Amino acid sequence: MADYARMTYGQYRDLLNGEHLPAALVNLNAFDENLQRMLRIIEGSGKTLRAASKSVRCVWLLKRLLEQGGGAIKGLMCFTVEEAAFLFDHGFDDLLVAYPTVQPSDMELMAMLTSRGADVCQMADCAEHLDALGAAGRRHGLTLRAAIEVDMSYRPLGDKLHLGVRRSPVRTPAHVMRLVRHAEKVRGVRVAGIMGYEAQIAGLGERNPFSSEFNGVRGIIKKLSIPDVAQRRQAVARALEKNGVEIEFFNAGGTGSLHTSILEDHVTEVTAGSGFLCSHLFSYYRDVHFLPAGFFALQVVRVPARGMVTCLGGGYIASGEAGPDKHPVPYLPQGCRLLPMEGGGEVQTPVIHPDNVRLKIGDPMLFRHAKAGEPAERFNEYIMIRDGAVVAREPTYRGMGRAFL
Repeated sequence: MADYARMTYGQYRDLLNGEHLPAALVNLNAFDENLQRMLRIIEGSGKTLRAASKSVRCVWLLKRLLEQGGGAIKGLMCFTVEEAAFLFDHGFDDLLVAYPTVQPSDMELMAMLTSRGADVCQMADCAEHLDALGAAGRRHGLTLRAAIEVDMSYRPLGDKLHLGVRRSPVRTPAHVMRLVRHAEKVRGVRVAGIMGYEAQIAGLGERNPFSSEFNGVRGIIKKLSIPDVAQRRQAVARALEKNGVEIEFFNAGGTGSLHTSILEDHVTEVTAGSGFLCSHLFSYYRDVHFLPAGFFALQVVRVPARGMVTCLGGGYIASGEAGPDKHPVPYLPQGCRLLPMEGGGEVQTPVIHPDNVRLKIGDPMLFRHAKAGEPAERFNEYIMIRDGAVVAREPTYRGMGRAFL
């Protein structure tokens, strides 16, 4: 029986015959298998899975996740209020906006969504965030919902060493309680939930081939961070309970840490996004394994030297700290690699291929992006493939005329 979740180069080449390149494609067999793997991780834990829209950015795929996940997937984690409003208009609800904002237009959108009955919640980590939400709520006679993000970075030496992302300044249960009480005084806003995202666990692959000399250190950081994060999230939950504060949800986790976050009793939901499409940075974990499901295909247009071809386009560099791991990587045919002195270019991408690979002008070459959602900002549609055939062509956010950041 054919394994369509792991199609060969020959299968993709035949499938793409006649397609306009560059093109972005999603292998739904692999996508669905990745979802099932996540559901098996959380099975029996009592937690629900929240899908991170940032890593998908395609309404059709988001609907597929919710439909196939059933009650195990509950809600979306959005990246802007505008995106939340867009998704609500397309039938989604339970929308957690994971990044703060104080823009008046965003506050009006939060009030509008709340007045329409949307289950929408905005992240906050300071009094200014709560003040903006509260003012909008009072203007419209509403109570808007906020979630407090607690920094989960590993800081064994306090301010002298910060291992993690720079997000929230909230690091203690006491700070959480000050913000909760501030919201009560402000009126027009209430704290509905807590988020504690452990980026140094969830997003840190300890088998990264681009900087393998640091993989041992990465593994140590993760091993030390897991109990530290669990202890600090538990301290926040106990402080809320001790002070009589009831919340609706306690969010944690990411693709690379689902298996550890679900072990914490006070966590009610975990979030994942990149694992569904499995961009190449998410193939470098020791304990978490997903299938490559999202790709883009470029046209071979030149043969500048023996063992080398040049593709048209391909400079889709990922956000974050600049480095070789933020470039796309050649996926099929196997054994190909970028030229270190050029990498992925806006209009051309040279690729070195092994002697046993035969490529001719006009052939497609498949690449994996470093981050799952960012290709959607470069392509108007995803070609959906299932069982070795094209089954749909669905627009990305960009294809629907929307860009939110």
